Amino acid sequence: MEFRNLGRSGLKISEIAYGNWLTHGSQVEEDAARACVRTALDEGITTFDTADVYAGTRAEEVLGRALKGQRREGLEIFTKVYWPTGPGMNDRGLSRKHIFESIHGSLRRLGTDYVDLYQAHRFDYETPLEETLRAFDDLVRQGKVLYVGVSEWRAEEIERALKIADEMGFDRIISGQPQYSMLWRVIEEEVVPLCEREGIGQIVWSPIAQGVLTGKYRPGRPLPEGSRATDANGGADMIKRYLNDDLLTRVQELKPIADGVGLSMAQLAIAWTLQNPNVSAAIVGASRPEQVTENARAAGVKLDADVLKRIDDVLGPVVIRDPAKTVSPARRP
Repeated sequence: MEFRNLGRSGLKISEIAYGNWLTHGSQVEEDAARACVRTALDEGITTFDTADVYAGTRAEEVLGRALKGQRREGLEIFTKVYWPTGPGMNDRGLSRKHIFESIHGSLRRLGTDYVDLYQAHRFDYETPLEETLRAFDDLVRQGKVLYVGVSEWRAEEIERALKIADEMGFDRIISGQPQYSMLWRVIEEEVVPLCEREGIGQIVWSPIAQGVLTGKYRPGRPLPEGSRATDANGGADMIKRYLNDDLLTRVQELKPIADGVGLSMAQLAIAWTLQNPNVSAAIVGASRPEQVTENARAAGVKLDADVLKRIDDVLGPVVIRDPAKTVSPARRP
């Protein structure tokens, strides 16, 4: 496993991070989830990403039990706050009340006294940004949170947060967690240049585009049984944007490129995201331990310029680049 600094901070994280969105507490039984976590640890992965909302808070509980007994100082545990975790009007968003109540719940479920990174899971247009940042800063000063990050924020939102933090003496954001893959490159035009200037690193999710970049979805063929595309509770809504024959045909044309560099298609997709110098880690999920082993092998891979150009030539017009695709709800969900 290779390690990188998270942005300009001193925190080192594994290039491959293990995430449990759509798996722990929902699609995957707990024994299988624990086996995946054990394999991640065996592969040298030390960075684990979750969120209070995943599987209705159960994902944090499963991860906490799976990591029990591990040396806490040897792990980087990340979680998030924003989406609803209860029926009340204040069980959501980035108000001071919800942030404080959410972190206490997350710490209890994860079985830890602190999290290494606490992330605003979306931008909250109903809460003053100063209130959100002060609450995060207070948690840092209390030692319950070591660093603060965001997820799926636009460049102008990150820029506003940095300005307020500097003016008020708060700890700065050190990370973003955007969706990023060969097919989804919406951060490249605005978010990445800003973050490079400001020392913010990306922890990217969905590097294999919900599984599409593994090549298992074939043009003109039925969707594989048991796949994410057939699971109404497992991200089917997100993957459907990719399920057209032109895109799937182009993805199949990536296989000779992967073969040529001795990688599986999934490894090629993950390694591709890690070629971006602003990316600190790629998050991978798994329902089986062997998937963890395969994905971890993407760490440390260097792709030359010719390989990157061939990928661009193949995917061409199906790549999504519009920065306006990064959207937070106008009102709390």
